[in-house]
Amino acid sequence: MIKLIDVCKEYNNGVKALSNINLEIDKGEFVFIVGSSGAGKSTLIKLLLKEEEVTDGRIYLNGLDITRVPNRRIPYIRRNVGVVFQDFRLLPNKTVSENISFAMEILGAHPREIRRRVSMVLSMVDLSRKASSYPEQLSGGEQQRVSIARAMVNNPPVLIADEPTGNLDPDTAWEVMNSLNDINARGTTVLMATHAKDIVNTMRKRVIAIDGGRISRDEEKGGYTLEV
Repeated sequence: MIKLIDVCKEYNNGVKALSNINLEIDKGEFVFIVGSSGAGKSTLIKLLLKEEEVTDGRIYLNGLDITRVPNRRIPYIRRNVGVVFQDFRLLPNKTVSENISFAMEILGAHPREIRRRVSMVLSMVDLSRKASSYPEQLSGGEQQRVSIARAMVNNPPVLIADEPTGNLDPDTAWEVMNSLNDINARGTTVLMATHAKDIVNTMRKRVIAIDGGRISRDEEKGGYTLEV
């Protein structure tokens, strides 16, 4: 599903963000990426989304070497990866339904298929009753669940969540995590970067820790920190 081989990333200012990253994530896994600020988590996500280019190494997504993919094919790659951000990134002048629809409209999907998929993902995140609401009328947790629905509307095999609970209170954060867990149970591979220790320690999924641009720990059913 996702495979990184000797991946390195050095920025133009000489900062080495990632060094010799070797990693495999199988279809259907739920993986937490943890580490302090500046450890390299965000760089790793940017490389997976082709927002940044590797300095060295190879990244494979569904068997495709995305490090060799030309820019014109980047939209194809991103079609296969749903993304959820900390700050929601919803369009304020569009309703919940329109925000989600937009992700299919830009790909030229048929209106009937758009309606079907939007209804499906709204039900998936338990927001069918909010379809006609605008973002400002929603709570933070509801807005994040809309962003999850938008990320899933094109049925991508991989969902990447970058600090999706970072702006939410604990109870609301768990609502979002329940949605992500349900999506993972349906077969979607979930990769989540987070600082939320309580969530990581409670859910006991695979944990990959990054420290100083290197993988320092890769643990099945792990916690936020290494238990001794």
